[in-house]
Amino acid sequence: MALIELREVCKTYDLGEVQVHALRPTTLNIERGEYVALLGPSGSGKSTLMNTLGCLDRPTSGSYRLDGEEIATMSRNARAGIRNRHIGFVFQNFNLLARTSALENVELPLLYGPGISARLRHKRAKEMLDMVGLGSRLDHHPGQLSGGQQQRVAIARALVTEPSILMGDEPTGNLDSKTSREVIELFRQLNEQRGITVILVTHDLNVAKNARRILVLRDGSIVADTTKFEEAFNFLHSTGSIHPEDQSPQE
Repeated sequence: MALIELREVCKTYDLGEVQVHALRPTTLNIERGEYVALLGPSGSGKSTLMNTLGCLDRPTSGSYRLDGEEIATMSRNARAGIRNRHIGFVFQNFNLLARTSALENVELPLLYGPGISARLRHKRAKEMLDMVGLGSRLDHHPGQLSGGQQQRVAIARALVTEPSILMGDEPTGNLDSKTSREVIELFRQLNEQRGITVILVTHDLNVAKNARRILVLRDGSIVADTTKFEEAFNFLHSTGSIHPEDQSPQE
């Protein structure tokens, strides 16, 4: 049984006289331990697919099973419970609390789970910050940290509940190229060394290149599913979906 199983999943937004098909019928399996990039231009449906996979939104139709549980028919509260148990999120804008220390930011998700003592929350958060290389920045607030350090805090926060899936929505979008490489290397290590399933939404070819599987989306559909970066690149190039600055991805 695959960790993620989508069968004819659709997402349609009814805007009165117009219906927007954000995600057209999609059938997809993602196995445990995969490293997947969702790649495509703005409006391609990659964020809608991410929101569906992340249990943030319910599909209009179709079946979505996560670790054997049917998600499509779940209530909002039930989906929240699934997210807390299975999924950690990392966002482009870090989403850290400005007046809160790195340690307290990482502890935050543990407050919403089953009763965990303050001592255990502190211990687990410190372990996560040590793992991402910020063990000496526990008491620093976001404003005292660089962009790359803030994203590492966000990754530690995403991991503190010990999820089986780590999802990133343009996680390097606000970082310079050097820091982006460092953060993507951290995702790779988490995938290879800890067996965490990684799913990243990106329009950045250099981010997608590090994934072991690339799903290319266009107009709400998966139009390519490949383990070869060159195939994804050539497909995007042939359909005119690559921005001029992305014509020559870095090695």
